Amino acid sequence: MEKAKPVPHRFPLLDGYRPPDGVADELLRADGSLREVWEPLIRHLSEMKRGEIDQSFARGDQYLHDAGVYFRHYTAEGSTPRDWPLSHVPVVIAQEEWDQLAEGLIQRADLLERVMADLYGSGALVSGGLLPAQLVARNPEWLRPLVGIHPRSGHFLHVLAFEVGRSPDGSWLVLGDRTQAPSGNGFALENRMATSRVFPDVFAEANVERLAGFYREFREALNALRPEGEGRVAILTPGQHTSTYFEHAYIARYLGYLLLECEDLRVVKGRLMVRTINGLEPVSVLWRRLDSRFADPLELDENSALGTPGMVEAIRAGTVTMMNALGSGVLEARALMAFLPRISRTLLGEELKLPNIATWWCGQGSEMAYVRDNLERMMIGPAMSTQLPFELDSATALGGRFRDAAERPVMDWLQENGADLVGQEAVTLSTTPAMIKGKLVPRPMVIRAFAVRTPQGWTVMPGGYARIGRTEDPTALAMQNGGSVADVWVASPRPVAYETISGQTDSAFLRRRPGRLPARAADNLFWLGRNIERAQSTVRTLRAYHLRKDESGNRPLPVLDHLRGHLKPRGIDMKTAVPTGLLQMFELAQGCAGKVRDRFSDDGLHALDDLARTARHYSTLEMDGDETSAVMSLLLQKLAGFSGLVSDNMFRSSGWRFMTMGRALERGIQISQLLADFADPDAPSGSFDVAIEIGDSVMSHRRRYNVETNRNTVIDLLALDPENPRSVISQAAILMAQQEELPRESLSTQMRPAARRILRLHTQLAIAAPEDMQTKALYGLSQQLMRISDDLSAQYMG
Repeated sequence: MEKAKPVPHRFPLLDGYRPPDGVADELLRADGSLREVWEPLIRHLSEMKRGEIDQSFARGDQYLHDAGVYFRHYTAEGSTPRDWPLSHVPVVIAQEEWDQLAEGLIQRADLLERVMADLYGSGALVSGGLLPAQLVARNPEWLRPLVGIHPRSGHFLHVLAFEVGRSPDGSWLVLGDRTQAPSGNGFALENRMATSRVFPDVFAEANVERLAGFYREFREALNALRPEGEGRVAILTPGQHTSTYFEHAYIARYLGYLLLECEDLRVVKGRLMVRTINGLEPVSVLWRRLDSRFADPLELDENSALGTPGMVEAIRAGTVTMMNALGSGVLEARALMAFLPRISRTLLGEELKLPNIATWWCGQGSEMAYVRDNLERMMIGPAMSTQLPFELDSATALGGRFRDAAERPVMDWLQENGADLVGQEAVTLSTTPAMIKGKLVPRPMVIRAFAVRTPQGWTVMPGGYARIGRTEDPTALAMQNGGSVADVWVASPRPVAYETISGQTDSAFLRRRPGRLPARAADNLFWLGRNIERAQSTVRTLRAYHLRKDESGNRPLPVLDHLRGHLKPRGIDMKTAVPTGLLQMFELAQGCAGKVRDRFSDDGLHALDDLARTARHYSTLEMDGDETSAVMSLLLQKLAGFSGLVSDNMFRSSGWRFMTMGRALERGIQISQLLADFADPDAPSGSFDVAIEIGDSVMSHRRRYNVETNRNTVIDLLALDPENPRSVISQAAILMAQQEELPRESLSTQMRPAARRILRLHTQLAIAAPEDMQTKALYGLSQQLMRISDDLSAQYMG
């Protein structure tokens, strides 16, 4: 076929832009002319110099970095977080065309709902011969315990995603349905935030449809699912090690919902409850972001460590709405696509407005024969697979050959395993422009579109995100394979209204109290505070050690042995400049912060990551004592920066109180143990100065006491002085003040164990004199503080 000659246009930027033969392109028509909706963007890019384009792209990248957007990349060695791979040039689609696409997606959503209801209801599709029984019974995502359970909301499906692409003639077709736990709607919003910073002027000029209205309608729909407005709406995540955890935390924060893991939940008398610091509270709507079979180890997968025992019982009792219904992953199987056209004619009485990729199940004679006779233009793979046609692996054959170049005869494989295989027409993906090395080049792409159920019916997001290939290889679109992601702009011919997530309201302003704090979140914030304070104490001790070691030269100095003995219980081995034990403290703090990402500021997370990264860097270097002490000073500065960010930015809610109490407890423990070791009468010479230095109170001691350092001044300043923010009594005062603000049992006026211990500790310190604080008593202070920690955990986090 002879390629159409390009129609001349006035943008030199497009000189050399040539889509492959026989492939639809988003930017250019078949005759080579520019589509009108792209003109504002192409004109803007054409007027920019290379350096200006780079600066614009850098703005988007900086936003994603500051927002902490990432995905997890999986290899044989494990998973690591990677920067979000934004393709800066969006995909632009005219609103009229998008509306037609949305109409087809809405029809498809209705069809999938009807199929789901049948598979877990009457089974008429199978009994009527519209769907082979073995494709249902052998599908691992068809969950028999859910058969016969009708959702409380009246619907099985509430959130859907569709992988759509263009065929060579320019028409749209569905490549895959995402019904299990669709991901990407949060990433689509972040793509939009980044791209609007790359092209702020063009974004307004092009009349791009806003996304906030879509999310507002969805949030209102979720809230409307609560019976009589009772119970909580929550998002259920597998945890921070899943590939899309950032999105779970981001969308929970954006919509204002609890982000829960299964360990947060309990089923009590058929009701799903979340453990909070106030006790058990009901959850009535749960947006599930983990696969169905993991949700309940009692009735689904007994090996699941992610599930909540009794989850199916709560659904069966009709006390919770699950989005989407458990078992909805059955709709994602490739083989189902072979039967959807006929099912649509039967259930809806009409043809599919948006066809899916041509699919043949090889468990039928005529279909097997057709696939066998057309191997060269077929992709053949597992019938139950949920992968897209272009996501090839070793179990897939394309064009009559296996992806891994194995010498197995495809024909024999097909004949032996026909019922387990499907043939799908080999995909020729359309292309869209991507900026690579300063030039616009066509790259294969597929769009993920999203639909949500509202009281008015299905609503399709006016946009989505596109997966873009870094090369011309259409099988390398996935981010795990080096692909990138672009925003999708739906361009209206008219100016669009400005939308916000909150919308407009005429009601009187009402300040709302923060929501309940889950017990797991409280526990992680508490231990975040403890780990940070423990690391800070360790860094100060290491700095004191290396300063003295450098000053002593080769002379023996007993206080150095004493410092090593003080650090040994913390796992500090002194073999490297930044010991492994200290690195582990930073990693523990990062782990705690990562588990409450929805409640923690991006700036705070960045500061913590920078701190840990700096420590890891210096841990690999060989340094002398003076250099090492300088590194410790640098780490202290970064710790102070993190503490300042948290203090300034974090809302004074229960989460902040638990983190503050964790810091106060650990500081009190560290100071008590420091005094017990270095204010002991038998401690070596120089120990009092070490205690004052590690306690960060050198200047305060000089101003307060006009005498040389002695045991009484050290103990008075670091243990008993209420005006010293690092003294033990100050930590007891913080604990007492914050504990008073925590929730308590409404019908009881009796003090709980933690409150009793805190009051007793504060009183003991308030009436004590330095002479009363002997070594045994100082060790006793740290033991009391540890018991307070245990009491708080039992009361609020157990």
